[in-house]
Amino acid sequence: MRFAFLVIIPLLMLGGCKSNPNTPDVSAVQVNLEVQRFEKAFFAWDTLHPDAAAKQLNAQFPGFTQDFLFNIMGTTPDNAYRDIASFLNSYKSLAADAEKRFADLSGVEKELKAGLQHVKYYFPAYKTPNKLITFVGPVNSYANIITADALAVGLQLYMGKDYPLYLTPQGQELYPLFISRRFEPQYIAANCIRNIVDDMYPDRSAGKPLVEQMIEAGKRAYLLERLMPATPDSIRMGYTGQQLEGCYSSEKQIWVFFVQNNLLYSNDPNATRDYLTDGPNTPAFGTTSPGNIGLFTGRQIVRKWMENHEKTSLDSLMRMPPGRLFSEAKYKP
Repeated sequence: MRFAFLVIIPLLMLGGCKSNPNTPDVSAVQVNLEVQRFEKAFFAWDTLHPDAAAKQLNAQFPGFTQDFLFNIMGTTPDNAYRDIASFLNSYKSLAADAEKRFADLSGVEKELKAGLQHVKYYFPAYKTPNKLITFVGPVNSYANIITADALAVGLQLYMGKDYPLYLTPQGQELYPLFISRRFEPQYIAANCIRNIVDDMYPDRSAGKPLVEQMIEAGKRAYLLERLMPATPDSIRMGYTGQQLEGCYSSEKQIWVFFVQNNLLYSNDPNATRDYLTDGPNTPAFGTTSPGNIGLFTGRQIVRKWMENHEKTSLDSLMRMPPGRLFSEAKYKP
């Protein structure tokens, strides 16, 4: 059965703003977030005096310097100085472009602080990171990582969807357009908070029936929605505004497709992967649909359940067995 994906674009907005109306006032929640620009210090590295340069960088960024060199850049102690010199030469142009594009990080800092305030409001026992560290690393490396005390952001993957490097054959081989279109600065804060969600609640749904995997993904999307209520839904979900509105307008048909094709309780990866992995679209739903469409359905099931269990804590929601949640939600769009 092939499904015709409906696209209805409302005149008011494309963001699909259907967030939870019960947004708490977190203005009194204290959050400390120090912005550290690792890339500026690193690209000032003195290649003529590498020992002194390494000592200075380690003193300025204890812990993260090791993470960057050996986990992000991927060098080894024996080859570090040689690899650093080569990297600085190869990436100096990108670093210069990043310095111009991200001369002002106040907007990112403000949005991230608001997200951290919500994290602390809902999860007071969780130790929130107190630093935002920016860096410029290899294009084929990390965009976001979380350390013991910091959120680290690789600016090389937030230079804007039209940045020439992304559009080269090599760039598109690494990151096709459906991925690189999200290499925009407005995704930074949401991706950082998503890392915190994954840190608190690691995904262990692999191998479970499709509906349970969708619900586990939906829980994370719902939690991100509650932690970042002011962020556009399309940014949090990773869909385009048009794709998201198409999901809302076709919600019933999407569900009917899963039911009629007996997919809900399938745990065969060959049968379920198209609905749970990123892609330019979901083949069965046509070219205008988003990839990973199971994320949308999973979140809608979670929203339905929470409508009737408003007093349930977010921690209790995240720990609830997905099978039980599905049974109690009685989801029928």
